[in-house]
Amino acid sequence: EVFIGVRRCSSLTGSFSNQILVRMDVKSALIAKDVKKHRPLTPIRVFRGLICLFVMLSTAFTMIIYCGFPSAIVLRLLSIHYSRKLASFFFGAWLALWPFLFEKINKTKVVFCGETVPAKERVLLIANHRTEVDWMYLWDFALRKGCHGYIKYILKSSLMKIPVFGWGFHIMEFISVERKWEIPKTPSGLLFSLKAPISLYDLTIGYKHRCPTFLDNVFGVDPSEVHIHVQRIPTVDMPTSEEKVTTWLMNKFQLKDKLLSDFYSQGHFPRQGTEAELSTAKCLVNFMAVIALTITTTYFTFFSSIWFKVYVFLSCTYLGFATYFNVRPKPVLGLVKAMFSRKLSQH
Repeated sequence: EVFIGVRRCSSLTGSFSNQILVRMDVKSALIAKDVKKHRPLTPIRVFRGLICLFVMLSTAFTMIIYCGFPSAIVLRLLSIHYSRKLASFFFGAWLALWPFLFEKINKTKVVFCGETVPAKERVLLIANHRTEVDWMYLWDFALRKGCHGYIKYILKSSLMKIPVFGWGFHIMEFISVERKWEIPKTPSGLLFSLKAPISLYDLTIGYKHRCPTFLDNVFGVDPSEVHIHVQRIPTVDMPTSEEKVTTWLMNKFQLKDKLLSDFYSQGHFPRQGTEAELSTAKCLVNFMAVIALTITTTYFTFFSSIWFKVYVFLSCTYLGFATYFNVRPKPVLGLVKAMFSRKLSQH
């Protein structure tokens, strides 16, 4: 299954959605100024946050170089299908560390409301984007469905150029678009197989008691609660023309504004508790497995054969090149079949 998240609606609809996002961002900024942080930033929280940040960065590098490169690059020469499956498995293990940080270490309560999403369903998500971390809470949602390794985001192309993390975006085949909508007539990665139907869901994210920043999450000072409202949108209700889609999406975000206003006045979204809590045992097992893999590969890199250092250097060089120029290898077997079919057609 492919679990697709849309990060910025401006990439879909143009300037009007920027106006919506600006209005929502202004509101969130006012909330951030008027409300104190949920927990004080103590030296212990700073120390713990720095350790968590170090763990996230070191494990990310391990997953990209030692797991992402062989699964998404080498295995792709044989099979795109199994390459994606294996890459999703490894990166899913890393992405699961973030819900573990949010919900188990920081003790942030994540409440799901509205409708329930079936586990084995291909979905397209649209969501409000009020702070730099709200898209990360989609991992909490995807982890509960067992498809966190398959999630894709539509994001601006400049983010693909970030060292290390841009490599991960490239390996996971995130969909990049330009700020100028007229440039990418066919955005890279936007074409997916439609053999199975895709459902559309609208997610509205609210915070208690202020919109968090990335560092708020790292140090565990905010938020105290994250509420995610889920609404299924029948595909038959989706307009097809660009003009009608613009109006439809404008109306949709006006309803989201109303939903958020009700949330801040009432303290909750309608119909709470649609998803269960994460299993602490499963989170710990995944955490220990990722840490063990990181320690092992770090030892081999620095204290073993020089060939491990050569491998790391070549992997970084290739991933930097491939990400910058958006290059992905083609399966060798497919190329051979194409060559033979051409020769047969010529004869």
